[in-house]
Amino acid sequence: MQKQLLRKMMKEKIENMTEDLYKAWSDKIANSLYSLNEWKDAETVGITISRDKEVYTRSIIEKGWELHKKIAIPKCDPVGREMTFRIIESFEQLEVVYSQLEEPIEDKTTMVIPQELDLLIVPGLAFTTKGHRLGFGGGYYDRFLSKYKGKTISLAFDLQLIDAIPMEDHDRTIGMIITNEQVILCT
Repeated sequence: MQKQLLRKMMKEKIENMTEDLYKAWSDKIANSLYSLNEWKDAETVGITISRDKEVYTRSIIEKGWELHKKIAIPKCDPVGREMTFRIIESFEQLEVVYSQLEEPIEDKTTMVIPQELDLLIVPGLAFTTKGHRLGFGGGYYDRFLSKYKGKTISLAFDLQLIDAIPMEDHDRTIGMIITNEQVILCT
């Protein structure tokens, strides 16, 4: 199946979740994350601001702040199609940019280099248990992951797990997936 069709089908599947299920499953996934050593040991965490019905990340970010972790949010350069991460200490340091993404305001935040991230929480639309990931189509994370050698975790609803994703040379795998039903160490 082509990636574009797979993206469309997965978006529809996710959007059809009830609000109650979305909240309950997001909470369950967050609590599983908090129990892992990858989270506990990380001083600096890279994570996106969720939107639509992606696993809710604002509560995870707030938990990170409570635990005195540095929280780094991606800033995309749509011209060069590159992504950097910047430390935020409050949601007021975000602005809405293209595609309604919330990103750090550059003059109010500090950039971190990939090696400074102890843990990177990688978003996506669909995943396999082998760590293959279907992103949103921009390629930003695949380009970033080619330079990042640290720990990667994706947060997903169990319904986002599929048997196969068409992989290309530039696609990067992730190390672990946390769903509302299980924690998967990818092989």
